[in-house]
Amino acid sequence: MPKSSIDHSSPVIFSSLDESPLQQLLDTEFVHSKKVIIVDENTNEFCLEYLLTSITGLEDAEVMMLPAGEENKVLEICFQVWEALTEYGIGRKDLIINLGGGVVTDTGGFIAAVFKRGVPFLHIPTSLLGMVDAAIGGKTGIDFGPYKNQLGTFTMPEMTIVDTAFLGTLPQEEVLNGFAEMVKHALIADIELWNAFLQLERIEANELMPFIEKSAAIKMQIVTEDPAEAGQRKLLNFGHTVGHALEGCFLSTETPISHGLAVVLGMIAEVHLSVELGYLSSHDQELIVSSLKKWFPLINIPVFENEQVIQLMKNDKKNSENKIKAALLKKTGKGIFDQISTDEGILSALDYLRQHIN
Repeated sequence: MPKSSIDHSSPVIFSSLDESPLQQLLDTEFVHSKKVIIVDENTNEFCLEYLLTSITGLEDAEVMMLPAGEENKVLEICFQVWEALTEYGIGRKDLIINLGGGVVTDTGGFIAAVFKRGVPFLHIPTSLLGMVDAAIGGKTGIDFGPYKNQLGTFTMPEMTIVDTAFLGTLPQEEVLNGFAEMVKHALIADIELWNAFLQLERIEANELMPFIEKSAAIKMQIVTEDPAEAGQRKLLNFGHTVGHALEGCFLSTETPISHGLAVVLGMIAEVHLSVELGYLSSHDQELIVSSLKKWFPLINIPVFENEQVIQLMKNDKKNSENKIKAALLKKTGKGIFDQISTDEGILSALDYLRQHIN
């Protein structure tokens, strides 16, 4: 598999593991270091052996397994891992390898960034969502109650290695989770990518292969220009202001919704907000929403209360001056950020959303 790199300050490398720079990194900078591999229950079963057989020098690595699922992206789990890292004697010159999807890279990155004020780490994303979004850009984080990613840091990994062979382990739901972020990237920044998606007959991993690196490059370009989310990086929150609130409503219930589906629901609502504020045309709204409904099975969505959604949105970390600020669409392929959303506008958007999921 050919190698390519998106950014050299914290490179995102598209390569099979055995052709990646990981082996050289272990043999040089971390040759005398202890190694820890953080996995979850799924990547421990389906992905760990591939890593261990592709890279030498990890035979003695300590494997630490997180419970799978967004509901486990919490401080209590971090405490358990920090205790284990302490018992294992991990220090600032050792290395943590996060092997997993967005929950593993978010949580593992946070664990590494905070422990002893920073232990080097790298990401090997195994989900499509991780490959195009979660593992790129240096955000680490965990949830705080129903509030998504309220605790975290901006800390860049040593590198991120994207090996698309892992996509063969994914169920269809996880493919759709990742595709939701790819759609977001297209809508905020690349009309040509959006038009290419409109031609897709099926949303399957093989069909998306030609677009994965392009989607990741969109995120990396935005992150490189604004690493601390002072401006342009806020565009990446399109679909997430409403989406994170909806996800938070059900985070600790018996009916949680996936992050990807939450983002799709958020995009539908925020497309409507874009129309209400006079940016997006009704024609574009109709095409975007009908495409999202075709690609994603918007069924079995739990009932949500407007006031709970608005309250969660008011605690979004991108807000300021006690105002809800969202990333919206100025037009298809061009996003706009820091758009003030009133309670009335949000209620209208939530009503619009309900019309399209019932």
